[in-house]
Amino acid sequence: MALTVGFILLTHDHPTQIQRLIDRLNRMFNYPPIVCHHDFSKCPFAIEQFSRNVLFVQPSIQTGWGQYSLIEAAIQSIKRLHRRLPDWTIFLSGSDYPIKSATQIISDLASSQADLHMIAEWIDPAMLQSDWHHEMYARYYTKWLPMPAWIATPLKLNWQRLRIKPMALVKPFVPYSPELQCYAGGQWFCGNARSLNYILNYHYTQPKLSLHLKDVMFPEETYFQTIVANAANLTIDSNDWRYIDWSEGGSHPKILTLADLPKILESSAHFARKFEPDSPALDELDRYLNLN
Repeated sequence: MALTVGFILLTHDHPTQIQRLIDRLNRMFNYPPIVCHHDFSKCPFAIEQFSRNVLFVQPSIQTGWGQYSLIEAAIQSIKRLHRRLPDWTIFLSGSDYPIKSATQIISDLASSQADLHMIAEWIDPAMLQSDWHHEMYARYYTKWLPMPAWIATPLKLNWQRLRIKPMALVKPFVPYSPELQCYAGGQWFCGNARSLNYILNYHYTQPKLSLHLKDVMFPEETYFQTIVANAANLTIDSNDWRYIDWSEGGSHPKILTLADLPKILESSAHFARKFEPDSPALDELDRYLNLN
């Protein structure tokens, strides 16, 4: 049987850009299983127009940048897809776009020896190898205490939370141990059906990690990574097949333009991000992929 590929889209704005992405996925992969979690509280979106292969999570979850709600949205999306779980599922945002043909993407997934293609690096407190590892350690080996606005605002506390950081104080509050080591990496990944079933089962049977991350900044960059990297029966390939340019620094990747196309097309990645909704680069990619 031919390998099946599905998609989970996590979106919150720019409906026309989402429509364009779904249209391209439908045309490339012959109407694959697609589940979209769209935050309707941030942007209205007429969903009646889509073909039957596109399902929406309803009611949707009100999401926030770098908040635990993004994990909840992803989990509900996996559940929505679960009845028709494909061989491989690719997670995308609304600002992603394909840069390889469906034939190439399916071929790469079919030949993969891994269960997931994901960036997941061990955050070892005894050996923090880079500034990024130090940042991840400070982010996740931390206890954040929610504070009422009347206290947080005058004290200018970030995210209205008080942070307990010294390891001597925070150790009783973090879930990490030799059996559950902390991993961190990129939010966007692809996983096979076995890995997504494992994630769902873990989420609903072992709540300790999720309870810790509910009040931690950017939990979407550690939750799934920690779950699967600690699974003895799952294999991770660090090639996530994403083209993302972090050369400008900061907490958001560079917005890709026509000038970036040569590097994008030279890469082995399957998808690139982030693009503006009406970027001429998308038109060029359509021509390259024969999607005009």
